[in-house]
Amino acid sequence: MQLTLVQLNKAVESLQKLLPLEYPADSILRRFFQQNPKLGAHDRAFIAEATFGILRHRFFLQQCTDSAAPRLLLLAYLVRFHNINAHELKNWIRDSEMSTLQTISETALDSQPLNVQAEFPLWLIEKLRCFMSDDAILSLGLSLQNAAPLDLRVNTMLAKREHVLETLLKDGIHAEAMHFSPCGIRLHSKPAINRHPLFLNGKIEVQDEGSQLLGYLLAPRRGEMVVDFCAGAGGKTLLIGALMHSKGRVYAFDIDERRLNKLRPRLKRSGLSNVHIQRIANENDLKTKRLSKKIDRVLVDAPCSGLGTLRRNPDLKWRQSPQSIKELQAKQSSILDSAAGLVKPGGRLVYATCSFLPEENQQVIDTFQSKNAEFDLLDSSELMAEQKISINTGKFLQLSPNIHQTDGFFAAVLQRKIR
Repeated sequence: MQLTLVQLNKAVESLQKLLPLEYPADSILRRFFQQNPKLGAHDRAFIAEATFGILRHRFFLQQCTDSAAPRLLLLAYLVRFHNINAHELKNWIRDSEMSTLQTISETALDSQPLNVQAEFPLWLIEKLRCFMSDDAILSLGLSLQNAAPLDLRVNTMLAKREHVLETLLKDGIHAEAMHFSPCGIRLHSKPAINRHPLFLNGKIEVQDEGSQLLGYLLAPRRGEMVVDFCAGAGGKTLLIGALMHSKGRVYAFDIDERRLNKLRPRLKRSGLSNVHIQRIANENDLKTKRLSKKIDRVLVDAPCSGLGTLRRNPDLKWRQSPQSIKELQAKQSSILDSAAGLVKPGGRLVYATCSFLPEENQQVIDTFQSKNAEFDLLDSSELMAEQKISINTGKFLQLSPNIHQTDGFFAAVLQRKIR
């Protein structure tokens, strides 16, 4: 790839705005592109790839360069991870930088401390060592340094997976059926899928395979009343509606009107008529109280650290901290308590996060069960087998990119006893 001075200079400029990480990296980069409308598609692609690549390998780059300067980090990234020969950049590289770049290309990764190899902050290493070996931490960290594939969910209300696969392959898009999700497709490239007729006609949606499996764990049935308690932009809401064949009622609750607004056009494309979008003020909103013990199935995809999504959001490792994890745990427990009040006797409650930390997962469930004896913990692997999905991670569903090639999801399934 022939780089231009414009691309290199604009990449440095974008890093200068991004690296304080006061806001999500994707939001900062989106705003940067809006402020630089003359950048072409190839320019934007290079800047996005370089900035996110630097975030994925920032600990190694800073360790080897002994610098946090955006310019030197970019050069080091290009030489080490972008296979660019330093001499190809001779018109842009300063003499003082050349020796540093030669050093970084020769530095062995396994000579570095564990946190640098795994690209995890020290506080996270300490937490992981409480339940993982160093080898397991390194395996997880290395897997999270890779960019996530582009996963699609087939809207089974409008299309069959085999027909979608045929269409994609016919259009020159290399795709294959997912290993676990019955309605999932994984692409081997990242085309502008949002412009494809299949997407525009509502036959496919972008959704990680792990996220898709949560819908099958909830296993909603036709005619039931279901609540997606933290619906966000509604990817799982739409899957739930499709699994119900648009029969019954699905409530999509969230406190963020902006995220719910992203669901509305998706819902329109989906062909579903059983989804009801409702903004709530908080987890104790009176709109939810009127559904007390009336709901067959409730999904709580709780606000969390998002550490299981580091392949997509590598900036999160710097935007989270032990204190934020503690605050999230309290919020998660509060939301789970409120959502549980909606579940009728015999009904199912699924608690999920995109995190691999016990504080956000097993500990939240343990706290909940200690206060709610009327709920039994079900075996997630057995429930998956009922859906003809062969994945055995024990009682809890615990997905990991290095084992399952998905985001790092956790889920627990609870059922209210029938007295």
